[in-house]
Amino acid sequence: MSNPAKSIRIGTMVSGNKGDAATRIGEIADMGFESFEPFFWQTTKGQDLAELGKRCLGTIGDRDITISTLGMFGNPLEETAIDLETLQGWKDCIDNAHHFGATCVAGFTGRIRGKPLTDSLPRYKQIWSELAKRAADKGVKIAFENCAMDGNWASGDWNIAHNPDAWELIFNETPDDNIGLEWEPCHQMVYLIDPLPQIRKWAHKFFHVHGKDATIRWEVIKEHGIFGKEKFVFMRTPGFGDSNWTDIISELRLAGWSGSIDIEGWHDPVYRDALEMTGQVYALNHLKHARGGEFVVDPI
Repeated sequence: MSNPAKSIRIGTMVSGNKGDAATRIGEIADMGFESFEPFFWQTTKGQDLAELGKRCLGTIGDRDITISTLGMFGNPLEETAIDLETLQGWKDCIDNAHHFGATCVAGFTGRIRGKPLTDSLPRYKQIWSELAKRAADKGVKIAFENCAMDGNWASGDWNIAHNPDAWELIFNETPDDNIGLEWEPCHQMVYLIDPLPQIRKWAHKFFHVHGKDATIRWEVIKEHGIFGKEKFVFMRTPGFGDSNWTDIISELRLAGWSGSIDIEGWHDPVYRDALEMTGQVYALNHLKHARGGEFVVDPI
């Protein structure tokens, strides 16, 4: 029988900006990752995504590894040169997702810079209604990461899909079935939101999940607050933060969710740089343990 544990796969993200996403996949494919999310930061740099997708799948070969989601991170709502490259990148990722075997493209909504969140809604509806149709025509889902990128309700540069109040607004503007979230608990915890009740309410809109955690330093909050000089929260690689991933994955399963949890590294204050992959492999095993691993004998 197939392994029911793998209805939720554990993988990681790989950068596509330098044109070496397929090479990077080859370097780490045998470490136990079950999925990959190739991603681009602001621009694809004009890469031939069809060719890149074929190379990525060729590198994976006959390994039991999937690519469910591509990432395209930037601000497609504004109109500077780099923002227009981001918008074109979204179109190119949507059009070429199938060459990677992917059915989802994820990133930020974008934002009208320096304005209250609600000021972005007209432009949001204009851009994303069109992209949602483009994606639906190709069988692709769009997922917005719940990351504020240091913005808030009053102002910001990148993204408006960073809290449940905003989700209510954007899903009202674009009620398309193929628009949802690339969710991770970290981005709720850094704003002191409990992620577990959120899963129960919103899991039907989770199209992809990022594996990232947070450590809330309550002793700092009690003494200095959240606007003082001391950092009150750290983003962490899973296994080093406060999240109970067994509970998170259990809640996802209870909601009927399946898909990939891809680790988003590069944020941990300890396991970074020379220790990056040490942290990621630990996180991989931590998440597999939380999910349930391979069955030695069929559990009949």
